[in-house]
Amino acid sequence: MLDLTQDVRTLTAAIVDIPSVSGAEQVLAGLVEQALRGLPHLEVDRSGETVVARTGLGRAERVLIAGHLDTVPVAGNLPSRVEGGLLHGCGASDMKAGVAVALKLAATVPDPVRDVTYVFYDCEEVEAERNGLNRVAREHPGLLAADFAVLMEPTDGEIEGGCQGTLRAEVRVTGKRAHSARSWFGVNAVHGAEPVLARLNAYRARRPVVDGLEYHEGLNAVGVRGGVAGNVIPDECVVTVNYRFAPDLTIEAAQAHVREVFEGYEVAFVDAAPGARPGLTHPVAAAFTEAVGGTPRAKLGWTDVARFSALGVPAVNYGPGDPNLAHQKGEYVTLEKIVESERAMRAWLTGGRTP
Repeated sequence: MLDLTQDVRTLTAAIVDIPSVSGAEQVLAGLVEQALRGLPHLEVDRSGETVVARTGLGRAERVLIAGHLDTVPVAGNLPSRVEGGLLHGCGASDMKAGVAVALKLAATVPDPVRDVTYVFYDCEEVEAERNGLNRVAREHPGLLAADFAVLMEPTDGEIEGGCQGTLRAEVRVTGKRAHSARSWFGVNAVHGAEPVLARLNAYRARRPVVDGLEYHEGLNAVGVRGGVAGNVIPDECVVTVNYRFAPDLTIEAAQAHVREVFEGYEVAFVDAAPGARPGLTHPVAAAFTEAVGGTPRAKLGWTDVARFSALGVPAVNYGPGDPNLAHQKGEYVTLEKIVESERAMRAWLTGGRTP
């Protein structure tokens, strides 16, 4: 059983010690559901391994606080341990510390100034079609309705607005097969990929300002595929590129840009996900920024705030973990950051201010 009355640092350790690798969140989801159903001020629903808890106070505005329950595979980093003010363990930073903060708030803020929806979802670390938010949005969209959302992704206690979009494309170079002993009868497609790589080396990424935050784009090769056999001149080479684009571009505009960069080559798009604008202009977001403090920055990466944006809910990333430690064997979270995050979120939900 999860004891939501304990200190948020101890609660984080307890959650870290419950393995919940993507696809195996059943135990943790069950404990979260059990703990939340014991709170009379919350209405609790469950969809698969996603648990949604809501206040119903009739406030003029509703905010949503979300965190994923799953982690990457355990790498000999359980059970958790505390050393020098740091809590080590699988998922400590990404993002069980954020989940603990949200659970603590759900239990101890029964009368917030805005209605609150808490979402604890599964399968964030794997392919998108398994993501619990997708399932809830598809089957129970009303549960995700809100004026503003906070995704408790690790940001080291800073507000990160929106997120970048991402796409992958395959740039194909063709040639002509020949025996490698008589290479002059062929056209080497691998050699022909050099101009593609040259364009990438010469590429200068945009750094646009979107709603007051500066994003830094990137277009990079992430894979090269070519070759037939050790004695054959290859007739095809494929360079896979990844474009991380600012949220002022749609997927279609980003694809058009990639086609322009690789004009003259066959370009096939493999996958894509839209970005999300910062969402900091909404009055609820302004109150959140005031309570948390600091200067918001752009999220250089893709997160589930894009899913909320697609639902018409402006969202930001904010959590106590360090994103640079996510998925590492030596992953940890600073205990004081967990306390600071809880304090700031509580100030926002209660209409108070941080000390």
